Amino acid sequence: MRIICLDLEGVLVPEIWISLAERTKIKDLLLTTRDIEDYSELMDHRLKVFKREGLKIGDIHKAVNDLEPFDGAKDFLDILSKDFQVVILSDTFYEIASPLFNKLGNPTVFCHHLDVSKTGDIKGYSLRIENQKKRAVEAFHKLGFSVFAAGDSYNDIGMLQEADFGVLFSAPSVLIKKYKNFKTANNYSRLKELLTK
Repeated sequence: MRIICLDLEGVLVPEIWISLAERTKIKDLLLTTRDIEDYSELMDHRLKVFKREGLKIGDIHKAVNDLEPFDGAKDFLDILSKDFQVVILSDTFYEIASPLFNKLGNPTVFCHHLDVSKTGDIKGYSLRIENQKKRAVEAFHKLGFSVFAAGDSYNDIGMLQEADFGVLFSAPSVLIKKYKNFKTANNYSRLKELLTK
């Protein structure tokens, strides 16, 4: 029995933080997991920017509500789900990304939590577990599943390495050059072909 694990941002939907950066015109928010390997370092940077700029959870909600999944993303998920169990493994947060889950047909998503005050200030974050993508794949293996996976960023590499088969999807050239052992795809047709073979 196969489980297909997919990253969310960059694979199925646009990067939430880039959308927020464009909306607020705060260049410091343009950094993503494609740029910084250490996720804690990236999130600490984002929290400092939020505090400095006085941004609140509502500012993120406005950016997220305007986002739509990539063309064909929901159909791609629907097709995969007919024959396989599909799990989204993401380093985003339930408190900000749920509108996008709804637009994708509410697939199973494992992600993290933000610590938000009653006044809407983002005080911190709680990771579900360190290296949750890799460790989720490890757990699926222990349950007797084979795992095929696709992602586009540094924080997906552990998941792809742990999977039985990993695909870099529309990934930056630096990752493709560094991790030549992974197959690559730049559209859902090719990705479906690789994940369902």
